[in-house]
Amino acid sequence: MKQPNLKESLLKNATKWLVLCLAVGLLSGLASALFLVSLNWVSTFRDNHLFIVWLMPLGGLMVGLLYHYFGKEVVKGNNLILEEYENPKQKIPFKMVPLVLIGTLLTHLFGGSAGREGTAVQMGSAIADQFPSLFQLTKAERRTLLIIGISAGFASVFGTPIAGAVFAIEIVFFSKVSYRSIVPSFFTALVAYYTVEFLQIQHTHYTIPIIPSVSLVNFGWILLVGILFGLTAMAFSKTTHFFGNLFTKYIAFPPLRPMIGGIVLAIAFYCIGTTKFLGLGIPTLVEAFHTSSGNYDFLLKLLFTAFTLGAGFKGGEVTPLFFIGATLGSTLSGFVPLPIALLAGMGFVAVFSGATHTPIACTIMGMELFGLDCGIYIGLACLVAYFCSGSVGIYSSQIVNGPKQHLYKKLFQNDFENL
Repeated sequence: MKQPNLKESLLKNATKWLVLCLAVGLLSGLASALFLVSLNWVSTFRDNHLFIVWLMPLGGLMVGLLYHYFGKEVVKGNNLILEEYENPKQKIPFKMVPLVLIGTLLTHLFGGSAGREGTAVQMGSAIADQFPSLFQLTKAERRTLLIIGISAGFASVFGTPIAGAVFAIEIVFFSKVSYRSIVPSFFTALVAYYTVEFLQIQHTHYTIPIIPSVSLVNFGWILLVGILFGLTAMAFSKTTHFFGNLFTKYIAFPPLRPMIGGIVLAIAFYCIGTTKFLGLGIPTLVEAFHTSSGNYDFLLKLLFTAFTLGAGFKGGEVTPLFFIGATLGSTLSGFVPLPIALLAGMGFVAVFSGATHTPIACTIMGMELFGLDCGIYIGLACLVAYFCSGSVGIYSSQIVNGPKQHLYKKLFQNDFENL
């Protein structure tokens, strides 16, 4: 009698998670598809009507007012998701979906330097978190649901399903992760990815045509550039937090923060006389794989993005991190004897690895985007950047532990927390 009951219970549980993964993957994929199409439209409109950049203070005020009066519960964005995963308190409101979508589109419409992963991850997680009460899920099962929401958003917006699944697990790895989350995370990422593919939404493609053989000399160069990528990731994280704290400290009324930030950004963009740092910056990012970037492109993108997000504009950090890493790698090709595309690709994912403490997901992402042949270069760069990026990341609510923290404790003892 017990055996049939066990089979029935397993079948019921498998069916439940199959339905949940399909629902979250499909809905998140549709949300990402809508977002990507809309983002492309507003970016094209901005590029064809550059006068709109002067209206960035108005755009900032609109974003600020939107979140101040309608989105106080979800203003933390990705950090709210990580906090709910670690210490569940209440359901993530569904209004996070339209708020972050509108807020990000406004940011990009007026030229704010921001990304898109935060938007997709927040939409995926908010969609997923509407199901626990419907399916009467336990706290442990809700954590799995948040993981598949993250994986669905990440996989669908970047077109990297395996990296999306691993990223969702790795970002919360030092919390209470159940290994039962692995299969749902991969399955949901694939559903979300193929939903976007079915709708024929195009992702940006990158190529690394020349992969040199690994040698002791090349290993030394990987170590060097990996350290530089890690330090750059640390600089980005600390700068973003610095501007966020600065605006919070000196401007009491939240809607005024992005408005004042918009004034500064509009003037700054006018003074530098180029549009390459507006929005995602994809053209410059792609060009970095073929032509050596300007010596300060990575630094200016770092400052503009940190200021944009610190001021309260919405979007993500990851695509700007791609830009920063790729242009830094491209610039380093001036004295590092490695192919320019390989250096750009290494920086592309290694800076991201350091800023999010996710070297495994970033290595996989690099191989998904650039091919398996560059895997050893990508993997080593991500690992070195991870160890050299300090204990502060772009997500302040992320729990960071593991070998890096143990190493810091041994090297710096009581000072490691200040890295």
